[in-house]
Amino acid sequence: MAGNDGSDGGSRSSGVTRPTRRRSRRRLALAAMAAAVTIPTIAACGSGYTQGTINVYSPPDNASLIDSVGKDCSQRSNGAYRVVTHKLPRSADDQRLQLARRLAGNDAGIDVLGMDVVWTAEFADAGWLVPVPDDLTGSIRSQSLPGPLETAEWKTADDSGKRLYAVPAWTNTQLLWYRPDILKQYLGRTTPPATWDQLLADNETIRKAWKGPGPAPSYIEVQGAQYEGLMVWFNTLLQSAGGEVVDPNDPTKVTLNDTPAHRAATEKALAVMRAIARAPGADPSLSNAKEDDGRRTMENGLATFQINYPFVFPSMRKNAATGAVPFFPEMTQFKSLFADEDNPPKDSSLGRVNQVVRTKFDFARYPGILSGQPAKVTVGGVNFAVADTSKQKDLAFQAVSCLTDTKAQTVYSVQGGTPPTIASVYDDPAFQAVYPMGDQIRAQLQTNSSSTRPASPVYQAISTLLTAKLSPPGSLDPQTGPDVLAEQVRNAIDGKGLIP
Repeated sequence: MAGNDGSDGGSRSSGVTRPTRRRSRRRLALAAMAAAVTIPTIAACGSGYTQGTINVYSPPDNASLIDSVGKDCSQRSNGAYRVVTHKLPRSADDQRLQLARRLAGNDAGIDVLGMDVVWTAEFADAGWLVPVPDDLTGSIRSQSLPGPLETAEWKTADDSGKRLYAVPAWTNTQLLWYRPDILKQYLGRTTPPATWDQLLADNETIRKAWKGPGPAPSYIEVQGAQYEGLMVWFNTLLQSAGGEVVDPNDPTKVTLNDTPAHRAATEKALAVMRAIARAPGADPSLSNAKEDDGRRTMENGLATFQINYPFVFPSMRKNAATGAVPFFPEMTQFKSLFADEDNPPKDSSLGRVNQVVRTKFDFARYPGILSGQPAKVTVGGVNFAVADTSKQKDLAFQAVSCLTDTKAQTVYSVQGGTPPTIASVYDDPAFQAVYPMGDQIRAQLQTNSSSTRPASPVYQAISTLLTAKLSPPGSLDPQTGPDVLAEQVRNAIDGKGLIP
């Protein structure tokens, strides 16, 4: 494998030091964990180091766009560097393990990592990431929305305070999707519920009064399967109620039940999950439901309410136009627009289509827990970071700056369907044509209406152990559940019970 000699090689960005022994031991522990997992689709060694070639390891979603943007950045660099994109496996776990194995092996063939937002603490603590230089940090902080920015920050034992270890590339946040036509008919209004309690009450009113045709649209679609989507749902409910999984300033401190207020927040989150899972007319497949299952269920007319990401809007638009959504025959007037798969309509020409979509499928901000207080919605997305193993860190940061700038993020959002992290892109007409829900997304990425998953070097273990106890949704007693969950987080921090 390239770069096994561990030599520094090349210039360092300002303020960067070699990992401490503690962090080196952390590298070895993670390397051992990664080595125990077989990833058949990935070669063990990198392509090696070539001066001027910046190897970017990208998640598969948007990889082609990153490659396109990378070619543009290479041209704009006037020969200083050439971006080469390498696509990671589809599974997020496989992505993380491939990168961990290669970074632990000092692979100099990795310059830039496309990272899930939950990896920052783990990779930074292991000494695998180069802190973002001060000159770049200033511009990132000034232009980024607070929610995505927080996912790129961490404080290692060597840092005096939190600092950027990555640069946000794109983000995501869930919204409430609902049927305004049904609300109008059965509730006498088209405004959506603002809280989970109101959502449950509205849904039950509709279920009882439903006159058909077909079964009542009584399913409330959320991500209830035992996977990361369940963790996202719980984390949003918990933080919206005023709770935390761990102390943001001390990730070794479990805060699910340490104070009466924190216990009450955990109890409320679990109570909402139980109420959704056990509501009259609830989706019998909720414990297996993921994002695409919720999309299909709503398109099939079985739900009035759905929590999901913005991809469901273009899906409803296209499928309804082609006649695949039974309750939406009005959309078939636009069938010809979507008839040619190779020549889809430009988003800028779909204003009238979007207006019709919203008569039966509309969006609103995520429902809150507390009346009058916005939900703190869990942020997703991808950040770019420079690998400590890179022999050309300064060039790598130049490439990262270009790969995440306004021009790049406009490409990712308009062509790739991933919301930007740069606030100004939300005012771009090209973005607004693709995202009629852009204002709601931007609002949910602000400080008081966004949240991150627990920032911890052992986040993967925390998520694995918590989702095992949270599944199926509604199985935990809200009164005793906080203690059960707190014990699991303690186990994750202490390295115990990692196989649920």
